[in-house]
Amino acid sequence: MRVGVLELELFVSNSRSLKDKRMVIKSLKERLKKNFNVAISEVDDQDKWQKATFGIAAIGNDAAYINCILDKAVDFVGSDPDVQVLDHHIDIL
Repeated sequence: MRVGVLELELFVSNSRSLKDKRMVIKSLKERLKKNFNVAISEVDDQDKWQKATFGIAAIGNDAAYINCILDKAVDFVGSDPDVQVLDHHIDIL
């Protein structure tokens, strides 16, 4: 069994409050779960209204497949007009 972990730092460009940020983040988390079957949590920057950090995990038998899924998740988030990917890091355990 292999576990892939993605740390994803985001900038929420149109957010003017924590409420605005939560709406964008909640929608993005639900779409990521649905499209990629991953576990996701906001792990840092909860008190900042234009920044978010996600921890995303995927489990499988093949490290290359897990890496591919997490790369596609980064691309998916990057294509969202409401957020900008600041940084990401993938670890396969």
